[in-house]
Amino acid sequence: MNYPLSLWSGLSQTRRLIVIAATLAMFTAILGIARIASQPNYTLLYAGLEEAAAGDVMAALDQQGVAYEIRGTAIYVDDALRDSLRLSLAAQGLPANSGEGYELLDGLSGFGTTSQMFDAAYWRAKEGELARTILAMPMIRAARVHIAQLPDSVFRRDGHPTASVSVTSASGSMDAAQAQALRHLIASAVPDMRPEDVAVIDSVGGLVPPAGEGAGAPGAAVDRAAELRQNVERLLQARVGPGRSVVEVSVDLVTERERLSERRFDPQGRVAISSDTEQKSGTSQQGESGVTVASNLPEGDAASGQTDRTQNSESRERVNYEVSETQREVERLPGAIRRLSVAVLVDGEPVTAEDGTVSIQPRGEEELAALRDLVASAVGFDESRGDTITLKSLPFPAISQDGTLAEAGLLPELSSVDLVQLAQAGVLAIVVLGLGLFVLRPVLLSGRRLPEVTSASAPLALPGLDDEAPRILNGVIEEDEAPLDMIGPQDGMGQATQPDPVARLRRLIEQRQTETVEILRGWMETGEDTV
Repeated sequence: MNYPLSLWSGLSQTRRLIVIAATLAMFTAILGIARIASQPNYTLLYAGLEEAAAGDVMAALDQQGVAYEIRGTAIYVDDALRDSLRLSLAAQGLPANSGEGYELLDGLSGFGTTSQMFDAAYWRAKEGELARTILAMPMIRAARVHIAQLPDSVFRRDGHPTASVSVTSASGSMDAAQAQALRHLIASAVPDMRPEDVAVIDSVGGLVPPAGEGAGAPGAAVDRAAELRQNVERLLQARVGPGRSVVEVSVDLVTERERLSERRFDPQGRVAISSDTEQKSGTSQQGESGVTVASNLPEGDAASGQTDRTQNSESRERVNYEVSETQREVERLPGAIRRLSVAVLVDGEPVTAEDGTVSIQPRGEEELAALRDLVASAVGFDESRGDTITLKSLPFPAISQDGTLAEAGLLPELSSVDLVQLAQAGVLAIVVLGLGLFVLRPVLLSGRRLPEVTSASAPLALPGLDDEAPRILNGVIEEDEAPLDMIGPQDGMGQATQPDPVARLRRLIEQRQTETVEILRGWMETGEDTV
């Protein structure tokens, strides 16, 4: 207890203030480090919520007494409570969906509500219900639906309502099958709407074209080639093993749309479509017209004249023929394969010689022919359209084991640590160490004052090696204190010559470092007091 008091009494007023300020700064830094270490590790609870939904979540957290932080549009809570909070908030129906459904119609009353207002509220409710249904799908994170309904008009006969849906997928992008499902969902919910009247916009990939249009898109050839390549690689791996074959597929697709209309007449192929038959027959009779006086008498021969009789018959037939006609309409959509090129490189087959050496040799022609037939069947090879298949067997170079093995380190374990808090704690620790090493330690060490010297020649008493009596240092080296190595060489008379004073001083400093430092410090403090 006496040593700290003596040390404190030996300090000047300025150094005492420095020690007090440094001590307070150290305690403040230590309290800051402890506070940072005691703070919970906050993690993301919800992000991207609308204002109303975020307000409901914050009200529920305040009601439960849970501490949270708001960073932009995100809500952060304690990492240990995140999962349980999500389950409890989900039981309360939070966060609520951004769109409102048919409950919008509950607020409409019969007084003051026009037909236009009711129609607008109805379509808003329809859009909200569709958005809720889409959000119920596990691969959808956000969705908005817009329906464009045509106004009623007696002059418009043909017309279909259209719709657009903007979605954000959890996987990053939406494929054509999912987009087609959304089209049918919306088209089935709106009267007179067709699936092709619905536009699906992905927040990452942009507009998702329908299946028919997507086949002619620039990326369709790449997708088709990737699908064929996977089929061939899976087939070859079963024979040659994984990593021992390389497959490249080039697909040339038809990108234009073509519609053909054809009508043919065959004059040789006549077909009777109707037949009309008409028959006529008639008889005519004609006698002599000579009349005499005798023929008028009762006994006269009036009937003795001659008569001519004529009979005729007519038959007519009419047959109508129709010329054979063929009418055909063909529509060619984009997406058909125009030409297919497949290149397959297969590793050689290891062969063991009699001496035990293993060499790689190309595979036989029979095996290559069998593999070529399998590849042709897998890709749908058609020689008539110019498809080509190139299959070669060449030895693959051995893969060198360069580099070092990557092993799991501390990064996976530290991934859950908040780097900001860790950095703050590190800065405060550096401040504490700096205050302790560069402020308090020099001040305390410099407070160990030596007894003041009245004159330059006055001896200075310091604790020496002998515990019984202190050593007296006055800066002058006595003859008996000089070590043998400091005495110069002897001359011919046996007398010791004087060595170099600089060399003597250097040797003395090396042997008595502690005393030398204390002497220099006493001189410096004496000089400061005189000033």
